[in-house]
Amino acid sequence: MLEKKIGFIGAGNMAKAIISGLVNSGRIAPANILVYDRKPATNQALAQQYGVTAAESAESLAAEVDILFGAVKPNVILKVLKDLTSQLKKEALVVSIAAGVTLDSLAAVLGHDRKIIRVMPNTPSLVNEGMTSVTPNVLVEQHETDEVVAIFESFGKAAVVSEYLIHAVVGVSGSAPAYVFMFIEAMADAAVLGGMPRAQAYQFAAQAVKGSAQMVLETGKHPGELKDMVCSPGGTTIEAVKVLEEKGFRAAVIEAMQQCMKKSDALSKQ
Repeated sequence: MLEKKIGFIGAGNMAKAIISGLVNSGRIAPANILVYDRKPATNQALAQQYGVTAAESAESLAAEVDILFGAVKPNVILKVLKDLTSQLKKEALVVSIAAGVTLDSLAAVLGHDRKIIRVMPNTPSLVNEGMTSVTPNVLVEQHETDEVVAIFESFGKAAVVSEYLIHAVVGVSGSAPAYVFMFIEAMADAAVLGGMPRAQAYQFAAQAVKGSAQMVLETGKHPGELKDMVCSPGGTTIEAVKVLEEKGFRAAVIEAMQQCMKKSDALSKQ
């Protein structure tokens, strides 16, 4: 059991996913999770749903917690954190969920003596299948990094990633659900074209993607080897693979992700 107080400034979807994961994992007493959102109704709803503590103000929350999650929009996070700096405990750890906000920018408002971790979860966190990158600054101790990794592993998977790789993280997990949803939609469209009812087509396509992903994670086999296992000589699958290769499927994915990473880099320099 984590004997610390954890606070959330902002209570949007991602904050709710983290709170849900924490509470369901039993790693921390719900009363030791404090939340403050500028909408009072949101605070009360979370307190009722999860048994967490609704804070009176952002300032009172900041003064009490050992780990502070900044879960507000990227365009306001620096101002919000700057206003709370004087209230924070000296040893408090600040975890930022804001996309595109660097450790340096966070240190500029929080102080260069502050322990800061930058994280990037993705939307499957909302269904307990998230993939989160965890990027600590040099002041964060190993056991603190481990604690934050464990928090994010309560609703998916998490791994420590150096900050220079953050744009690759955006491409391969942050933005990636959108490409996968497009793939599922396209497969379902083709199944509908083949006569399958729409709802059933989505179920078949989505489960095929989910199961295939699970095979990659559980077997440890190379994706190419798993693909080869499905491709019988002269069969239906190799025919489909041939068309995907002819249409530049791999190249399209790689180029799309390169553009995604390039855009992420450009946004972080604004």
